[in-house]
Amino acid sequence: MSEKLLVIKAGGGAGVDIEAVCRDVAALAAAGRQVVLLHGTSAAADALAAQAGVPVRALTSPSGHVSRYTDPEALEIYVAAAAGQVNKRITATLQGLGCNAVGLSGVDGRLLLAERKEAVRTVEAGRQRIVRDDFTGKLTTANSDLLRLLLDAGYTPVIAPLALGAQAERLNVDGDRAAALVAASLHATTLVILSNVPGLLADFPDEASLVRHVPADRLDWAEGLAQGRMKKKILAAREAMAGGVRTVILADSRLPQPVQAALAGGGTVIGEQ
Repeated sequence: MSEKLLVIKAGGGAGVDIEAVCRDVAALAAAGRQVVLLHGTSAAADALAAQAGVPVRALTSPSGHVSRYTDPEALEIYVAAAAGQVNKRITATLQGLGCNAVGLSGVDGRLLLAERKEAVRTVEAGRQRIVRDDFTGKLTTANSDLLRLLLDAGYTPVIAPLALGAQAERLNVDGDRAAALVAASLHATTLVILSNVPGLLADFPDEASLVRHVPADRLDWAEGLAQGRMKKKILAAREAMAGGVRTVILADSRLPQPVQAALAGGGTVIGEQ
């Protein structure tokens, strides 16, 4: 396990303070930590879709997990937002802070591989239906050799949530679960997932109801408590810990030093404290 390495996922929703995240990542890198930063794209993709006149749709699985409906037209919007706008903006911001960041998507160097979901089951108006033109993927492999090569050379990888499918198709993948896979593949001890809430809330949206600790054997309880996109963060924590990650922290990006605050015990600590 690597104590020096830290994998961070910064959400892409409205209200996420990506500037604060970048400042903290740059400070950690300057202090000698090896950092891999993955990011979300939702707000930027929604804005770009609105400009292009492309409707945004969500798919809700029977288990309650929500994902972006990514047909061929929506895929082009998503790629432009994820690998273009957001990834390069974060990379440039880090470079401006003196952090030698390298912007990548999961397509580059076969960094993230996934299986396309040929048929997606969704619930609409209380009824289940099958969607077959969706370009989302189930993650299978992360190229840890490429990431180690970059980290050992002093670079900070910044990864957009796109993956490569078996037919070399680009696939939309969940950023939290991608971060879990990357953390496990690199044998990181800790994964920090930052969003626009303090962590898992017992009484959403009351931020005073923050759950401070979830032992590994209470993940089922946490998933039942979670609402909306927080369900996927709990699922990502489960997958990261199944891959050997000891601690997953769900924390708030809106603090002056959000990563360091999370590492100091802020947010919801899942697994080892």
